[in-house]
Amino acid sequence: MLTIYNHRHALHHGKLEMFRGELVPCFEVPARADYVLQELQQRRLGPIEEPSAFDDAAIARVHAQRYLDFLSGAWDEWVALDPANATRDALPSYWPIRTFRSDVLPASFPARMGLFSYDAGTPLTSGTWTAARAGACCALTAAARVLQGDRAAFALTRPPGHHAGADFFGGYCFLNNAAIAAQSLRDAGVERVAVLDIDYHHGNGTQAIFYERADVQFTSLHGDPHTEYPYYLGYADERGAGEGLGFNHNLPLARGSGFAQWREALATALRGIAAFKPGALVVSLGLDTFAGDPIAGFTLATDDYLRVGEDLVRAGLPTVFVFEGGYAVAEVGANAVNVLEGFMQQSG
Repeated sequence: MLTIYNHRHALHHGKLEMFRGELVPCFEVPARADYVLQELQQRRLGPIEEPSAFDDAAIARVHAQRYLDFLSGAWDEWVALDPANATRDALPSYWPIRTFRSDVLPASFPARMGLFSYDAGTPLTSGTWTAARAGACCALTAAARVLQGDRAAFALTRPPGHHAGADFFGGYCFLNNAAIAAQSLRDAGVERVAVLDIDYHHGNGTQAIFYERADVQFTSLHGDPHTEYPYYLGYADERGAGEGLGFNHNLPLARGSGFAQWREALATALRGIAAFKPGALVVSLGLDTFAGDPIAGFTLATDDYLRVGEDLVRAGLPTVFVFEGGYAVAEVGANAVNVLEGFMQQSG
């Protein structure tokens, strides 16, 4: 399988995040992608290439221009507030919830940062924009290669993307790589695209982007938002709206669910995707379903991910894999590559 690797991902390296009332070292670290890359190289799963260049127009098909303008200049504005900020990451501290207005763009940088974010666990660093933008190019390149005839391609990048909406960041995510890939497939003429999110945490950003559309079906199996992040989306009754009604499918599972129950949910998701009859599939490949993950609650084992890949290939679709979560850092490489290996073994 072809891998498109973001060589710039380590430019985004947050120091601290707010977690349950205290500042702690970030769970989302460069070593996550490093371990996956090492595993791919050791197993010789396929070629590893750098992304092609794309202009911002492809990213702006998913993300609001004022949000992209903010992200691209945020670090310079942060340092301009106080030169000492060059040594510390930016975290938001204000949010315009409920009756607050969001249509007016404040002049204050901290206010704008709150406008475009939804948690204090996603530090913005000096290299965030460069890393995230290169990641979007990875997703676009992987989609392009699938359009050119590759059976599947893997966008290995971080920061992850599925929590990022059209105009907000959070959950370690800034640009929604899966949504950008799906939109590029649509723009290239694929009539219907399915997005399947198998991260432990609901892909709230991807859902929000496509919620009122019938041409992109979103399906997610994840920890029950009654108790699990991101808490405010991911319930089974969220079915889409307007033209998108019936094209959004959430399959929440209780904390502690094992592979048998999880695999049943995956089978349900794949039946729904088959009924949709898409021309391509984008998989948000989160590995925080692993039993040892420090911020999740399912109990999948490393060998289970081979079965996941085998199940996914049976969808019979050109497939773009996009790397998302997975915070048991030492194991994430084997878990991710097991999915890809299972997929390739069955497709061969």
